[in-house]
Amino acid sequence: MSTSTTGKQPPHYTNTSVANPDPYHEANLDHSTVSLKERVEDLIAFLDSHKFCMMTTRQSDTGLIVSRCMAVAARDKQIDLLFFTNTESHKTDELVGDSHINISFLNSSTGDWASISGTAEVLVDRELVKKYYKNELKAWVGDLGDGVHDGGPGDPRVGIIKVTMKTATYSVQKGNFISRTIEVAKGSVTGHPASVNKLRELSENDLNTFRRSLNLIV
Repeated sequence: MSTSTTGKQPPHYTNTSVANPDPYHEANLDHSTVSLKERVEDLIAFLDSHKFCMMTTRQSDTGLIVSRCMAVAARDKQIDLLFFTNTESHKTDELVGDSHINISFLNSSTGDWASISGTAEVLVDRELVKKYYKNELKAWVGDLGDGVHDGGPGDPRVGIIKVTMKTATYSVQKGNFISRTIEVAKGSVTGHPASVNKLRELSENDLNTFRRSLNLIV
């Protein structure tokens, strides 16, 4: 018999009788005094070093979570992400039904990753489209041969998904391959959680504070 996890309170599958039943998270959480500005800038640098990511949305008819690979077109206001889309595609329909979205990045060589949660909106501003448009988009949108829907910057199907970042979690590599291997081996023997990454979390309040700082700078 399955156990529902849709209630307001998170389920507890066991009683550990300890204050922190997830020691790995605590062991890898970055407790350094890195400033908010540096934490955000490190995240931006990581995002800029990756062209592709996974975009996750929710299907309106089934409620299922679906993901697809996307290429970042640009950043807006430093921390918001822009993606080109065919406005007649499934993902735009899904965003109309539920604007919540997740964008995830992975460096397969180092294991570093970033998870961005936020809300999305579909923009059809032709000037914005023209600003970031690249000819290779035609290969994805296609030319319908009617003189209007040609896959070019004036094609009304060519739109932009703007993702407003609400929260972010990302990892920063800690040590080198050898030191991380030793840490994992030690944890396997002692039962102590391996400290191999520095996890950094940016809350909605953190990101709003960063946005306000940009306005002050301008």
